[in-house]
Amino acid sequence: MSYITILENQITAMWEGAIAVLPNLAIAVVVVILTWIVAKFAVRLANKATGKSSMREDLRQLVETFVRLAIWIAGIILALVVAIPGFTPAGLIAGLGIGALAIGFAFQDIFENFLAGVLIMLREKMRIGDLIEVEGVLGKVEKITLRETYVRQLSNELTIMPNSMLFKNAVKILTDDEVRRNEVIVGVAYDTDLELAQKVIGEAMDTVDAIVKDRPVVVYAQEFGGSSIDFLVQWYAQSAARDLRQTKSEAIKAIKKGLDAAGIDIPFPIRTNYFPEALRIEQVPAQNSAD
Repeated sequence: MSYITILENQITAMWEGAIAVLPNLAIAVVVVILTWIVAKFAVRLANKATGKSSMREDLRQLVETFVRLAIWIAGIILALVVAIPGFTPAGLIAGLGIGALAIGFAFQDIFENFLAGVLIMLREKMRIGDLIEVEGVLGKVEKITLRETYVRQLSNELTIMPNSMLFKNAVKILTDDEVRRNEVIVGVAYDTDLELAQKVIGEAMDTVDAIVKDRPVVVYAQEFGGSSIDFLVQWYAQSAARDLRQTKSEAIKAIKKGLDAAGIDIPFPIRTNYFPEALRIEQVPAQNSAD
């Protein structure tokens, strides 16, 4: 038998085998389409079920992702069983072997962020809408996925952070409680009556509407400064209702207005470069002892 005849027989056998597999491929395509329809319908059911509960938004997204992922995995395995004769899930697992280890090393970061995303969604803290600070990024959580978290900074830039960064590093949740403490340092002149200054600052803070009234306002003489005696002023304000910077601005203006009305000075450090003429030393030429 010539080589040409052997080649013709091989091509004929392959062609006949491809034709024989076509019905299985068609059924596999139908299985994939049905999987897409079932996954879409199941996600809608999951949305309705979780929407009636008090489940957090990030947990709802996690449930939807797992439902979709489970259905697609089952559908793809079923399609492979139909399309490839002799294929079994056990054979797939056994065939992975060392390849699974290589894939694990290649996609280590992806798997790490995936697991971190699951754990972030499962824990109670850090919900969508919280104001957080992590690794120098300060902003509001807009979206949490299985791989990354979207944080909208206060300057309106969107920062996409890997979930592993949020899971490994300390995350400061500024809106975890309804109220948050803020503070400012106020300096008064050394010849000021400190009791009077403390009283004036406390009364000025009472006029700020944004301050939570059921929490105490702390006014303490803290230290001797370079040109003033410094008071530490601390208060509590709503952490989510308004910008805390605006509340701090109102507090500073109220304190300044109260101290001015009481005739109490707020000194400032004297910088020598403001008065170069006063610091200039006249160079007097030395006289000769013989003169």
